[in-house]
Amino acid sequence: MVFKVSKVPTTPYDGQKPGTSGLRKKVKVFVQPHYLQNFVQSTFNALTPEKVRGATLVVSGDGRYFSKDAIQIIIKMAAANGVRRIWVGQNGLLSTPAVSAVIRERIGVDGSKATGAFILTASHNPGGPHEDFGIKYNMENGGPAPEAITDKIFENTKTITEYLIAEDLPNVDISAIGVTSFGGPEAQFDVEVFDSASDYVKLMKSIFDFELIRQLLSSPKFTFCYDALHGVAGAYAHRIFVEELGAKESSLLNCVPKEDFGGGHPDPNLTYAKELVARMGLGKSNSGVEPPEFGAAADGDADRNMILGKRFFVTPSDSVAIIAANAVDAIPYFSSGLKGVARSMPTSAALDVVAKNLELKFFEVPTGWKFFGNLMDAGLCSVCGEESFGTGSDHIREKDGIWAVLAWLSILAYKNKENLDGDKLVTVEDIVRQHWATYGRHYYTRYDYENVDAGAAKDLMAYLVKLQSSLGDVLIIL
Repeated sequence: MVFKVSKVPTTPYDGQKPGTSGLRKKVKVFVQPHYLQNFVQSTFNALTPEKVRGATLVVSGDGRYFSKDAIQIIIKMAAANGVRRIWVGQNGLLSTPAVSAVIRERIGVDGSKATGAFILTASHNPGGPHEDFGIKYNMENGGPAPEAITDKIFENTKTITEYLIAEDLPNVDISAIGVTSFGGPEAQFDVEVFDSASDYVKLMKSIFDFELIRQLLSSPKFTFCYDALHGVAGAYAHRIFVEELGAKESSLLNCVPKEDFGGGHPDPNLTYAKELVARMGLGKSNSGVEPPEFGAAADGDADRNMILGKRFFVTPSDSVAIIAANAVDAIPYFSSGLKGVARSMPTSAALDVVAKNLELKFFEVPTGWKFFGNLMDAGLCSVCGEESFGTGSDHIREKDGIWAVLAWLSILAYKNKENLDGDKLVTVEDIVRQHWATYGRHYYTRYDYENVDAGAAKDLMAYLVKLQSSLGDVLIIL
């Protein structure tokens, strides 16, 4: 069929300003007439023409409620705006790190490469008809749009008067792998549905020594548990941990992606990953069952991670420092050395000490993964992290929860490669305590204030900023 392009009149909505993680609102906001369409068209209008007309774009996300409807809307708008082809992960599922990998690594059968992506996620926030939905745009480097682009998007949302859409384009079956082609006013338009995991798994196998990790997981002394919290990480967990690394099926917990994350809060921390925390022996009650040696969890879009040992919690600040300290020895991708390391401002100084001791370039950046991406694009950073359970490296331009888990498994496998037949394995706790003995221990406390009144929160922050003017005098008195 040949689709027609419609220009639909619209009026601006207030508050469509994308933050560091894109635009996030309740589902009931996104389903308002023209709301999603306004934002998507404003994004197209903020990009240079060559990034839209004739381009290849990725559209997928963490599978939360409203994602499937949103994908069909974006496909129709992309066609109307002159996009040449859309790549969609099967069933609309792609983790945020996998989207970054697809942009950077995937080559279509016709030689095409993606120049950007609409990622449908609200990260670690709940999903469902009464919960959160989100959308963000990533650029050709695989990373989040820079502030220059997000500022343009916001300005466009305040003045938009119409959007383009191919309303007569039928919905595409995103459950079946294959290509659907349509004729357009100017050129052919293709939608390709592809396997969600293949490109990402291939990248992980090029970074880590899967055979060494497999040997660790095959040891009867090593037990393992991975909790996807019913997020998109479940689309990768079986392929990587069971099929590639030989873990038992019973090692996987909540690994079926669900639109409402099983009614839970897909945030990998000690508060919300209750089932994993209990299984790892860190719950309030003792089940009497011996906990696994290693446990990990992911958030809704699989870019965050939590690392646990038997009855032992690894703070995110310690985790990135320990990965950096062991990366060259334990992870083949880093065998030639680290370019540098970086952390976000609120993260503890554990990584600073590692950088000083190993004579590595060190950077502190504001909150927001795009700032790490700038360092990586400049060739200055190999490993980075933030205290909000985000860890990653320069293999992509997003934080990467499964990468962090594989990094820890690599460190454990390296530390135990001559010890698999011994009496006792080197444990997560052993590695952390040895790190503290070598580099010192850093303490910090994180407090999460959730569902607070937005206006009151802004007033509080404004008051604190106002107090800064007298901070110098206070310090002098002290």
